[in-house]
Amino acid sequence: MKIGLIGLGNIGVHFGTRLLAAGHELHVHDRSAAAQDRLVAKGAEPAASARELASRVEIVLLCLPMPRIVADVAAEVAQGDRVRIVLDLSTTGPSVTKEIEALLQARNIALVGAPVSGGTANAEKGALAVMPAGPAAAYEEIEPLLRVIGKNIFYLGADPSLGQTLKIINNTLYATSMVASCEALVYGVKAGLDPKTMLDVINVSSGRSFATLERIPQCVLDRSFPVRFTTELLHKDIKMCIDEAEKLGAPMLVSPAARQFLAFAISQGDGDKDNVFPIRHFEQWAGVQFGAKPAA
Repeated sequence: MKIGLIGLGNIGVHFGTRLLAAGHELHVHDRSAAAQDRLVAKGAEPAASARELASRVEIVLLCLPMPRIVADVAAEVAQGDRVRIVLDLSTTGPSVTKEIEALLQARNIALVGAPVSGGTANAEKGALAVMPAGPAAAYEEIEPLLRVIGKNIFYLGADPSLGQTLKIINNTLYATSMVASCEALVYGVKAGLDPKTMLDVINVSSGRSFATLERIPQCVLDRSFPVRFTTELLHKDIKMCIDEAEKLGAPMLVSPAARQFLAFAISQGDGDKDNVFPIRHFEQWAGVQFGAKPAA
């Protein structure tokens, strides 16, 4: 296919790389020239603006960090001369997605909301979970693209906001389990347990989660803290979920505690760091450290 991709950051660059490798003609745009150049070097065609890109291709993919940025870019894409389908791979949230859907519908452009889950490692391997929702005809047309970037594809129906709802629920469950895991594991160290042994036991027991199976072993045990998904972005997602639930009258009692801790971590300068980095606050309060750097 001849397609466009806007947003070439930590996840978007892997989308672009995989789509090029699959033989698609890819046109790209990003505010960062350096980010754009990474894919141009691999064979993508650069576009000077979102509108220019949407005047070259009929299908435009979005992979952007914040809902309002997605809305602004979608408005610019809507001014393009050729675009028929917008595929939003961002975590945009249901309310803003509905705004974007109305904007695009006014110009006879279909919207498929298809947020992804699995992090940068799975994005590179094409092993993400993808939650598409939107008009059936548009979904059928873009499904081959989703098969390039994801392994588990779950079509959720005609309403583009449904995938966004599921994505923020997923990220909120991760956030709450991650914060709970961090504080519990630090307590274990304080009590005299070995960090790796704790994880080994928990990960074959009922307390396991994505945080204990993947994130904490990969990022905290060796104190490397690679940035895979920032504290700021995770806070954005859990806040969005709580806000959307409140709009519908669905009570949330546990999630706000995790949101509050992430907000505190951001106030301490952790916003641009990986979302497991704030375990350091539990460590400082307890006077212990979970894990250690490998011996030289």
